[in-house]
Amino acid sequence: MSQASISVQTPNQQANSASRKVSSKQTSGSFWSKFRDKAPSTIMLWFLVICFAFPVFWLILSSFKGADELFAVPFSFFPKRWTTSGYAQAWSQIDFARYFGNTAVVAIITTILTLIVSSMTGYALAKYDYWWTRLFFLGILLTTMLPTEVIMSPSFLVVRDLGLYNTLAGIIVPSIITATGIFMFRQFFITVPDEMMQAARVDGCSELQIFLRVMLPISKPCMVTLAIFSFQWRWNDYIWPLLILNDSKRFTLQVALRTLVGAEKINWAVLLPASVISMIPLVVIFMFCQKYIVGSDVDAGFKG
Repeated sequence: MSQASISVQTPNQQANSASRKVSSKQTSGSFWSKFRDKAPSTIMLWFLVICFAFPVFWLILSSFKGADELFAVPFSFFPKRWTTSGYAQAWSQIDFARYFGNTAVVAIITTILTLIVSSMTGYALAKYDYWWTRLFFLGILLTTMLPTEVIMSPSFLVVRDLGLYNTLAGIIVPSIITATGIFMFRQFFITVPDEMMQAARVDGCSELQIFLRVMLPISKPCMVTLAIFSFQWRWNDYIWPLLILNDSKRFTLQVALRTLVGAEKINWAVLLPASVISMIPLVVIFMFCQKYIVGSDVDAGFKG
């Protein structure tokens, strides 16, 4: 048999070869089509990631620089001489145990009370349709249009008259009710069919039992999301605790860091490591709960 006869393909082989060529062209075209469609959005997202991440990395890397290197010209992104002396000095200069405790008390208690109030209010506004509930909800939404500085002065007068000045309760009480939390729960409970409430009533449940045994368990994604946000808000709160607290033993962590800022000089070599230490609890929480923030469950609170 000659060599030429061996290279002859059958009709089926020719059809398969042509099919592979067409499939290869389609795959190549599909790849470039997807690349052309997704490249702009991907580049834009990476640009935003760099914009947001750059200051954080700059802060962390600068915390490992010595005082003589922080403002040396030319600036360097990475430390030329790595040192942890700033962390040691910050740990010895600031009573982190006390201030972590004060901040944790404020953040945890406020978060628990915010969840209770927001879930009950959001449920009432979603499932009990009266003219005054709609008016009440409109009033809550209007509060989101007011800058915090506008209501800070009257809030301070109320807290002072209640005898809560220079107490942790003076920070907690005004922070319990948040328009964002009430809005999140209202939008979530709107998506729940009313037939579930009617079935529970037929089974003999009271209105409180319907809320506690039926509605509250299914709102877990919304609760976790609001809990994370509320804890983060209270942990990073600075202006309001600064106005309310006067005794250094009751300072929260963010207010305590202000003591490192002098009238004429700022000790950046200590302030930067102390700021990094104050971020650690929030980073740990985000690592364990990030799926509730960026996952699909987060969207459940905004449907409706």
